[in-house]
Amino acid sequence: MSFDLENIIEIKDLTKSYGKARGVVDVSLHVRKGEVFGFLGPNGAGKSTTIRSMLGLIGYKQGDIEVFGMNVKKEREKILKEIGYMPSEAWFPAGMTVKQVLKLVADVRGINCDEEAEMLCERLQVDTKRKISDLSLGNRKKVSIVCAMQHKPSLFIFDEPTSGLDPLMQNTFFELISEYVSKGATCFLSTHVLSEVRNHCDRVAIMKEGKLIVMDTVANLLKNQSKRIKMLRDGEKLDFLYEKDLNELYKELEGHDIQDILIEEPSIEEVFMKYYE
Repeated sequence: MSFDLENIIEIKDLTKSYGKARGVVDVSLHVRKGEVFGFLGPNGAGKSTTIRSMLGLIGYKQGDIEVFGMNVKKEREKILKEIGYMPSEAWFPAGMTVKQVLKLVADVRGINCDEEAEMLCERLQVDTKRKISDLSLGNRKKVSIVCAMQHKPSLFIFDEPTSGLDPLMQNTFFELISEYVSKGATCFLSTHVLSEVRNHCDRVAIMKEGKLIVMDTVANLLKNQSKRIKMLRDGEKLDFLYEKDLNELYKELEGHDIQDILIEEPSIEEVFMKYYE
């Protein structure tokens, strides 16, 4: 199904409370059609609560969520038909084979996914004859990916999809995402792997303590004034992040004996960690 919308996801002022436990407070974000949107934050930041609210899996009293232009509370079933969701931990009946699981998931949706499932299993090297109970964590992850992709949804929602996958399969996963997005799909990616954000996401939102603290393009977030400075000054080795204008640094170094200096861009981990701290 094609949705002629600029924003596939719209969340406005979402607040969800668990009593004394932290939920989310006044979260507002939007995900544009055709983008790969990164969703970051430390454990307990409110990412899972936001995702579950977006899917209609938990209720909320304050705020509005629309997916495909439809209200989650009023049209949840229609919305879920067009979503491929992969939770961070998926459970499958241990006694079933992979093929049986994939057919069960397709039958629940009332569609035949055999052709797409076969392609995905070949690309991800999934043995459909094996029992779920015999699979490693990584292979169960791959089954979960196939379950989320085989019906060719308009929106993918992935929660830590690559944990447990080897580097080759991680690359294959993102190749598949790129292919689906090129055909009009949208991807919402919750991850802790910052290199995935840098390499694959268009925009990113960062959560902290139940609140959204920044949302911008990855390129803009990586454009910052801080520099990694490594120097040998007055016989002492120094390694630090410098946040001010470099001209100020040069003034501060006047009168010192600088034997060596290296100025470079900070790593993506350093850039994003300042939002976590």
